[in-house]
This record gives sequence, structure tokens and C-alpha cells, in this order.
Amino acid sequence: MLDKTDLAILELLKANCKVHLRDIGEAIHLTGQAVANRISRMESLGVIKGYTALIDEELLGKTLTAYVTVFMKTTDHKAFQIFVKDNSSVMEAYRISGDGCYMLKVQVNSQTDLNHFLDSILQYGNYRINIGIGKIK
Repeated sequence: MLDKTDLAILELLKANCKVHLRDIGEAIHLTGQAVANRISRMESLGVIKGYTALIDEELLGKTLTAYVTVFMKTTDHKAFQIFVKDNSSVMEAYRISGDGCYMLKVQVNSQTDLNHFLDSILQYGNYRINIGIGKIK
């Protein structure tokens, strides 16, 4: 399905999705048009699902990062998933196995905001929280 050239294109796009096709082509020894054709094919196959910007939430004032493990007390997972998807404080959310039902990465402006978020979770279940104290990668 994908060859090593396709994988090289994906790595360059992951590093910078705004890179010019000509620059990708120069890096992997193809024309810009050949790169465009390969990217279009990978989009059609669903390998490339979209393009996004990585935002530094701390520069926007969201300086507190918390990792919240949610232990559901109800079987209404659909309602909880809608709550998570609609909440702008939730940066990432995963349904997990093992200890807990969900793992959420939450970024907020203050401890007050975090407390409001945690209070809203209580209608779905209990939680355990870990606070990020420094980003490594």
C-alpha cells in the first residue's frame, strides 16, 4: 500500500504540514507534482485524514495541565463522550483498559477552572487526577 517514499512524505508533513510540495520533492528526489499526486492518493486512501495546527495552549493562558482518569459510575458512556467532545478544556481523551474507563488530558487557566471541570465530571463518575509539572517532549 505505502512505500518508503510515501512514508518519507508523511514524516515531512508531520514535521510541518505547511511545507511546500517543491521542498518535499527536493528532499525525496521527486517533482512537486509527483509529491502532490502521492499526497492526493494517501488522502483518498484515508491515510492522511486532515491537516492541523499545533497550538501552544500555555501562550493562550492555559497554564495548568491535568491528566484525569475517570471511573464511570453509570453505563451511559455516550453522554459522557458527548460531554468530553463538547468541552474545550479537554485536549485529548481516550477510552482505556485497566485502571479506569477514560483518560483525559485537560488544560485550563487556573485551579478554579480545574475544580469546575472536575465537579462537572462527578455526574458521570469519580476521578483520579495527576497534575503536569513540566513538559519533556
